[in-house]
Amino acid sequence: MVEVRVLLDTAILIYAVESPERLTKRATTVLENAQNVLELSAISLSEIAIKTALGKLRVSAAVARQAVAALNIRILPYTANHAFQLFDLPLHHADPFDRQIIAQALSEKIPILASDEKFSLYKGLKLIW
Repeated sequence: MVEVRVLLDTAILIYAVESPERLTKRATTVLENAQNVLELSAISLSEIAIKTALGKLRVSAAVARQAVAALNIRILPYTANHAFQLFDLPLHHADPFDRQIIAQALSEKIPILASDEKFSLYKGLKLIW
C-alpha cells in the first residue's frame, strides 16, 4: 500500500469537526480515504490556541485533541527547514499561520487540503479542495 501524505489547513480541521457540510465532496473523500496519511502542522494547533484566546475561535484544547484523534491525524512538527522555506515564499498571503503551513507543505513536497483560494497562487504547491 502506498502512503499518500496530505497536510490539512487549520480551517479543514475546524470544518471537519464543526461544520462538515462546508467541506467539498473531494475534501471529504480525502479525509475518509484510509490510504491517506492526514497530517496537521503543529503551527495549526498554535493558530487554534491563539485565535481561541483572542476570541476569534471557540475551539478548546480538548476539542482539538479529540478531532486529531477522531480523524487519525499525525502532527507534523515545524522545523528549521520549513522556516527557511519562508525566505523564498512570495507574499501572496498575509496570514503568518497560513504562510508557515504553505512553506511546510512546499518543503515536505506534499499536497495541502485547503479552502483558501490564495493558496493556489503559490508555484509548486499542490492544492486539494
